[in-house]
Amino acid sequence: MTRTVGCPECGAPVTFGWSSSVQTVCPYCKSILVRSDLDLKKVGKVADLPADSSPIQIGTEGVFDKESFSVIGRIVYEYELGTWNEWHLITNRGASRWLSDAQNVFMVSAAAPGKTIPSPSALRLGATFSWDGIAYTVTTITDAHYKGVEGELPFEYWDKTGVRFVDLRSEGGGFATVDYSDEQPALYLGKIADYDELHLKNVRAFEGWS
Repeated sequence: MTRTVGCPECGAPVTFGWSSSVQTVCPYCKSILVRSDLDLKKVGKVADLPADSSPIQIGTEGVFDKESFSVIGRIVYEYELGTWNEWHLITNRGASRWLSDAQNVFMVSAAAPGKTIPSPSALRLGATFSWDGIAYTVTTITDAHYKGVEGELPFEYWDKTGVRFVDLRSEGGGFATVDYSDEQPALYLGKIADYDELHLKNVRAFEGWS
């Protein structure tokens, strides 16, 4: 159920497409807005996001693992190889998911609260850990910088600087990420997806595409 309210900065209509969204960005003045009960508060302003070649955009729809989804938000990170996107998805059941989009590699995941996360010192390259009976091996440790946000997010995320991510892979195509952007690390579990497996529509059109 969508809900539209006025931006406290410019007065333009701001629509929430997901009832659990905590933060959004005004599409007109680019103010970062945090929702508390029925009120919206401006907490910052989004700088221009870096250009990228991703076909995904706010409003893109798709299907993965028999769940249809819509893209409603994005966090952009920069690291030594460029930038990548973490797209916030809402499924047809109202669940929150994430689609990581980096260097033409796509991964769909969900938060896995309540599971034991090893100490940072234990999460070294080649180390193996198990969640839900599946073994995952640490493959990369990435230090990144937050570059900006757009759309709706399930939490406040607008004043970050440096962030560390630890990525792990399983033999069956599964992956895990430990996110150290907050004081309490968060675990996300998911699967690697080919572009065609996502069945995307309403993607960005680039010059020269037919």
